[in-house]
Amino acid sequence: MDTVVTLVVLVLVILFVVTVIIRTIRIVPQATAVIVERLGRYSRTLDAGLHFLVPFIDKVRANVDLREQVVSFPPQPVITSDNLVVSIDTVIYYQPTDPKSATYEIANYIQGIEQLTVTTLRNVIGSLDLEQTLTSRDQINGQLRGVLDEATGRWGIRVNRVELKAIDPPASVQDSMEKQMRAERDRRAAILNAEGLKQSQILTAEGEKQSSILRAEGSAQAAILRSQGEAKAITQVFDAIHRGNPDPKLLAYQYLQTLPQIARGDANKVWIVPSELNDALKGFGAMFTAHGADPSGSDGAAPRPRDEAPETGFEEVVLEDPGEALKRAREEAAGASRVAEGATRDVSGDARPQG
Repeated sequence: MDTVVTLVVLVLVILFVVTVIIRTIRIVPQATAVIVERLGRYSRTLDAGLHFLVPFIDKVRANVDLREQVVSFPPQPVITSDNLVVSIDTVIYYQPTDPKSATYEIANYIQGIEQLTVTTLRNVIGSLDLEQTLTSRDQINGQLRGVLDEATGRWGIRVNRVELKAIDPPASVQDSMEKQMRAERDRRAAILNAEGLKQSQILTAEGEKQSSILRAEGSAQAAILRSQGEAKAITQVFDAIHRGNPDPKLLAYQYLQTLPQIARGDANKVWIVPSELNDALKGFGAMFTAHGADPSGSDGAAPRPRDEAPETGFEEVVLEDPGEALKRAREEAAGASRVAEGATRDVSGDARPQG
C-alpha cells in the first residue's frame, strides 16, 4: 500500500515538473508575436526565439501573426447617386504592425475592418453615378485605402491595398448596357464599312478616269499619226503622178481596173455605178473611134489587122501597157526626187562659209 502511494506521489511530482518546464520555456516562431500578461496585466511582447516565463504568473494572452493578410468580404449592396443598387465585392490586404494595439485596442480587428470598409464604400459610391462607378475603380480604391489606413492605424493595423473585385449592376441595367454597347459597335462597324466603300469607289473612279484619259490620248495620237501618214502618202502619190504627167487614157484604164475592187465583197447587195464611169467609157470610145475601129463589130466586117493603116490617113497609135507606163512614171518621179535632193545639198554646201 505504501508503495502504491509513493508511486502515485512520484507520478504527480513528475507531471508537476513537466508542467512547470512547459510553462517556463516558450519558443516563438518567425513573423509571430506573443503577448504575455503577468497576473492579468500586460507584461511584454515576445519576438521570435527562445523565451523563459515565470510559471503560473506569466500567461500568454495572444499570438499575433505579423505577415500580410488577405481577406475577401462578401458582396455588399451599395446605392449610387442615380439611385441604382450595385453589388460590390472588396478585397483587403492588411498587416499587423503593433501586436499590443491589435490585441487590446479592438476585440476583433477583422470584423472592424469589414464594417469600416462597408461604410466607407457606401459613402464613396453614394457620390458617384453608375458610369463613374464602373470607370473609376482606381479612384475608389485610393479613397478606401486612405480612410481604412487612417482608421486602423490606432488598432496597430496597416492597410496596404484595397481592391474592388467585382461591381455588378442590376440585371435590367446590364441588359440595357449590353444593348447600348452592341448598338455602338454596330454603328462603328457601319461607319468603317462606309468609309472603306467610299475609299474604294474613289480609288476606282480615279483609276477609270486615268484609264479613260490615257485611252483618249492614245486614240488622239493614233488618229494624228494615221492622218499624217495618209496625208504624206497622198502627197507623195500626187507628186509622183504630177511629175509623171500621165495622159487621160492611162487614168481611165486605171479607173476601170479599180471598179472590180469596189464591187468586191459578200456584203455588197447594191452596186451604184459612179458617174465617172460614163466619162471613162466615152474616153475609150473616142480613142477607138479615132482609129476607125468598132470594138463591138456591129458592121459585120472583119476586124482590120494591126499593121494596116487606117482610112483616115493618120498613123495608128499603139497604146502602151498601163503597168509599164505606171512603172515608168514612178521611176521618173524617183529620179526627179534624187535630182532635187542633190540640188538641195549643193545649195547647202555653197552656202557654207569658206575656211
